[in-house]
Amino acid sequence: MNINKIDKKVLAFDFGASSGRAMLGTFNGDTIHIEEIHRFSNDPVILGGTMYWDVLRLFFEIKQSLIKSKPYGKIDSIGIDTWGVDFALLDEYGQLLENPIHYRDGRTSGMIEKSFEKISKDEFYDITGNQFMEINTAFQLLSLKEKRPYLLERADVMLLMPDLFNYFLTGRKVTEKSIASTSQLFDAKNRTWSNKVIELLDLPKNLFTEIVPSGTIIGKISEDISEELKIDMCDVIAVSGHDTQSALVSVPTQDDDFVFLSCGTWSLLGTELNEPIINEKSSNYNITNEGSYDDKSSFLKNIIGLWLIQESRRQWIREGIDYSFGELEGMAQNAQPFQSFIDPDDPVFVPAGNIPKRIQEYCLKTGQKVPANKAEIVRCINESLAMKYRYSLEEIKDCTGKTYDKMYMLGGGIQSKLLCQMTANACQIEVSAGPIEATVLGNIAIQLMATNEIKSLKEARKIIENSQDIYMYSPKDTVLWEDAYERFKDLIKSREVVTC
Repeated sequence: MNINKIDKKVLAFDFGASSGRAMLGTFNGDTIHIEEIHRFSNDPVILGGTMYWDVLRLFFEIKQSLIKSKPYGKIDSIGIDTWGVDFALLDEYGQLLENPIHYRDGRTSGMIEKSFEKISKDEFYDITGNQFMEINTAFQLLSLKEKRPYLLERADVMLLMPDLFNYFLTGRKVTEKSIASTSQLFDAKNRTWSNKVIELLDLPKNLFTEIVPSGTIIGKISEDISEELKIDMCDVIAVSGHDTQSALVSVPTQDDDFVFLSCGTWSLLGTELNEPIINEKSSNYNITNEGSYDDKSSFLKNIIGLWLIQESRRQWIREGIDYSFGELEGMAQNAQPFQSFIDPDDPVFVPAGNIPKRIQEYCLKTGQKVPANKAEIVRCINESLAMKYRYSLEEIKDCTGKTYDKMYMLGGGIQSKLLCQMTANACQIEVSAGPIEATVLGNIAIQLMATNEIKSLKEARKIIENSQDIYMYSPKDTVLWEDAYERFKDLIKSREVVTC
């Protein structure tokens, strides 16, 4: 380490579906040290039957974070990552037309089918390479076009969530590439907005701003905010705005071919490629292509993740029983294995509400043993997630024609040792678990690469690997898990037939 080098300090904002935080990253030339500056809840607000993000409150929390960072000295830059697909509309004066609407709001119901009246499914996928999900930006905008066209008529610009916060800070309206690629309006091969999709869906072209690469310095904090908060006007950097793509930067490997699992409220399983894979097979599997750092593509499957555990716990709290996640995991550890499975991605599990009851109803409907208590419900969720990871991994391998001897699990979900071990067992693959703070570390690394403090993606990954603890899980009880997986596959295939 160069003892004369001045540590670089950057601030990473990471917004999840239920909370946000500001993390200070300090880089000494060899390792990145992270420290939480501010944490806050991210609570949607239901008003008039619509679920909104409280975006003004979230920006207030960004300001609070900036104030709390002052005792740490000069901050060199700021980067913001969030969940995908959601957006705000601004009028010609740059003012919000309304708060952004939550992707779990019901307004997009039926919009995928409606879109196929305007553009065929095959052509739609061939252009965008995106997994069809009702939450995607394209279907949210189509809903506005169908039900509230006057709002689109008043709109001058659409900004996805990280770009909205960057605009609030700098006044500059641009769209970062990775977050654009979640929209189902992005041309995956040409790395730009798809004029054809936008035209066929009859959406206003003026909504779509310039797309900039991940790692672009887009401006400085405005003079007004600097004066209000009494802070320096540091750089604001468009990191990989989609949190999954920031997390991907943190995969602790030097290999070009690897498979990763970003595990949080959503689970995203996939691999990093130089070019997207868009063909009949990937379309049939409904696998998505997203833009990632360094002009690469990530080829991945979106899977409902720890949402099932989180929402189950919320339901039990509403019923007056407050178990910690650790307590629930301990209970599940001792429950009888392989009693029943669910398809985590069944639409019945998407809305908020009584997930435990829906799991029991699902198991009853599919002729399985009905989980009788909390331990069995949590065991069912964890085993089903691990099985779905195996199912999706096989789809990824079939499309890439590659095999992988290790899976890199990242994110908060790896705090569940039970889920990590079950994933190794189900996938029959060694699991490398870590870093927990993958998204934040990736956000920080991109800021450091944008200012040439770190020279390359491989160097960033090596630095992150040296900065964090990594834990290994080897497969166990593989024969038992293989037998159970065959039952899980039969369940999924039978449900797919019923759905079709």
